[in-house]
Amino acid sequence: MKKPIKKIAVIGSGIMGSGIACHFANIGVEVLLLDIIPFDLNDTEKAKGLTLKDKVVRNRMVNDSLKKALKSKPSPIYNQKFAERISTGNLEDDIHKIKDVDWIIEVVVERLDIKQQVFDKIEKHRKPGTLITSNTSGIPISYMNKGRSEDFQKHFAVTHFFNPPRYLKLFEVVPGPNCSQEVTDFLIMYGEKFLGKTSVLAKDTPAFIGNRIGIFGIMSLFHQVKELDLTVEEVDKLTGPVIGRPKSATFRTVDVVGLDTLVHVANGIYENCPNDEAHELFKLPSFINTMMENKWLGSKTNQGFYKKVVENGKKSIQALDLDTLKYRPSKKAKFATLELTKTIDKVIDRFKVLVSGKDKAGEFYRKNFAAMFGYVQNRIPEISDELYRLDDAMKAGFGWEHGPFQIWDAIGVEKGIELMQAENIPVANWVTEMVASGNKSFYTVCDGAKYYYAIPSKSQEKIPGQDSFIILDNIREAKTIWSNSGASIQHLGNGVLNVEFQSKMNTLGGEVLQAINKGIDLAETEYDAVILGNQAANFTVGANLAMVFMMAVEQEYDELNFSVKYFQDTVMRLRYSSCPTLITPHGYTFGGGCELSMHADRVIAAAETYIGLVEFGVGIIPGGAGSKEMALRASEGVLKDDVKLNKLRDYFINVAMAKVATSAHEAYDLGFFKEHKDIVVVNKDRQIATAKRHAIQMLEDGYTQPVPKKVQVYGQQALGMFLVGTDSLEKGHYASEHDKKIANKLGYVMAGGDLSETTMVSEQYLLDLEREAFMSLCTERKTLERIEHMLKTGKPLRN
Repeated sequence: MKKPIKKIAVIGSGIMGSGIACHFANIGVEVLLLDIIPFDLNDTEKAKGLTLKDKVVRNRMVNDSLKKALKSKPSPIYNQKFAERISTGNLEDDIHKIKDVDWIIEVVVERLDIKQQVFDKIEKHRKPGTLITSNTSGIPISYMNKGRSEDFQKHFAVTHFFNPPRYLKLFEVVPGPNCSQEVTDFLIMYGEKFLGKTSVLAKDTPAFIGNRIGIFGIMSLFHQVKELDLTVEEVDKLTGPVIGRPKSATFRTVDVVGLDTLVHVANGIYENCPNDEAHELFKLPSFINTMMENKWLGSKTNQGFYKKVVENGKKSIQALDLDTLKYRPSKKAKFATLELTKTIDKVIDRFKVLVSGKDKAGEFYRKNFAAMFGYVQNRIPEISDELYRLDDAMKAGFGWEHGPFQIWDAIGVEKGIELMQAENIPVANWVTEMVASGNKSFYTVCDGAKYYYAIPSKSQEKIPGQDSFIILDNIREAKTIWSNSGASIQHLGNGVLNVEFQSKMNTLGGEVLQAINKGIDLAETEYDAVILGNQAANFTVGANLAMVFMMAVEQEYDELNFSVKYFQDTVMRLRYSSCPTLITPHGYTFGGGCELSMHADRVIAAAETYIGLVEFGVGIIPGGAGSKEMALRASEGVLKDDVKLNKLRDYFINVAMAKVATSAHEAYDLGFFKEHKDIVVVNKDRQIATAKRHAIQMLEDGYTQPVPKKVQVYGQQALGMFLVGTDSLEKGHYASEHDKKIANKLGYVMAGGDLSETTMVSEQYLLDLEREAFMSLCTERKTLERIEHMLKTGKPLRN
């Protein structure tokens, strides 16, 4: 089915509707956002003498909702200027405009009668063949389909986004009973390729896949917390990053989402799944009923499982005691079992240790995983025919690093069965048969592809859709040609190499720099091109700050100078090697990661890339060619000197304020990426495959080694501009004395020193100035205090 999506209509402008509208605007689609007309005038409208016939009044609800969404944080939109792609209207005056759209998405309140009224209006104006989907998570499709035309039913499905639509990757596609297969296939493809989602085919069952399992997990914890006498802080410690879940873990997540939202879904499952073996688990515990009565719903009511308190001008967090239902100061949770995992970097390797713990944490994990394994085994084929879809849904919708079947594999299938038997949880026949047949895992990797255990065929089958991706986990073992303790190099085929960072948080220490240089060496001699790419949560947090601090404290300045020079030289090799160099930033790409990105031949960035030169936060300037590069980028192009100076000033401010782009599209505005050269992909999973394609194309187009550049610097003219600015910031108490010192050092580098006139200089000239400024700041006591504070707390210090 070939169907270009040029324009969509979103009906309903609440939090979800506006979020969906913004995400389609993010990918370049024109959006018509519609909502109802207000029933009454508000006080402002009355004061202005407006009536219910005025357009500004009739569109008030939709416009207010969209404005609120665009101001919210985190932002639903990659760049505020993309909001121009969204036009607004109301369901009476503008519904006829849906005849011009390719896809209509209904996102109104979860009431069947209201949805039916909306569908009646849509039927009158929709042109045949237009896709029509609902974002419902609770109403069966057969009810919504009832009485609709044949063409409507053929093109009707549920496309369930998770909130917030920009950030959560799960896109559940639930075809209606009469939906054509080509429509279903198209929606799954579109979600993956254009929306950047993990598309999961689900069945029309209550709460679909993600919420069915996710709410089970939370409700299971609600019951276990009393049984094991755990506090809310202890549960959040046990169910957070240590097992690859978000920092908000369980109770903080419920506070953010809203307890009422959770209760609504849990009640829906309880009422609509009478045959679920865990039916009674979806019954609300007494403490949840009390919280609902007290309106302790979380962030929206300023108190839930946690509560922010201000006493004597000091902010603190209090936690709810689930026995007394009174708030008390929050306590740090500590368990011996968790201490055993501190040296295990890979989350997947921690599960065996966690379930063998001898303390309350070990008991918690054994009970928790046994309950989860018991539940997911019985959801096949009820909510999905394939087990991998359950894992995909939990990873994409709830931010789990590993799905339940992957965790079961990590613990060991037979060990998981033991845990279930210890809790008197029956083992599903298909699991027993799988083990008896010699299959000891739910997943296997073979020839660079991932396979899953298919229940009908009782064999391992290839997971479909992998051909669009290069998944490093699947190829690392077979394709690695070189490695050290911090990185490895894989041959991706066609002469293209990939350098994968594997240090803690992907910090850029000596091992990673060695791997980058080795990758370029190999590409220049035996292979053809090199990509810097990894598939960790974040690309890199930057240079190894602990190493810099240690050398500076011990006054090993020659060694530190050598290390900085080595970093600069490595970055410059990326630019001036004889082979194409590409880089695939995503997530946090700080400091040195930004510097590497600015020097590769081409950036293939994930849309969700948060990139910036953040060194000011620790009292130094960018020392890995970043300061030099911002000066160079300001001087490029056929522009007048005053325009270039303004650009230079803007870049100086961005670096001095440690500005971080909140998306790859914002990185263009900040000068970190270049238009018409650097590319943004919405689906992070496609980055390395896309980079490989571009590398091959660059080679076919006849790649030639770049010629070293000259940089136009303005010397005293620019330096004066910088010094006046930093002086006024200090006098206005916007900057400390040390802030001013760092900024002046940066200004000196970006101005090219105190040259008396505009001069063309080499990049190496600026690199030497940059390194000298970096080194001098590393001798400052206040800089060392800032670095130490960052290493200890993860937060910047202003001193």
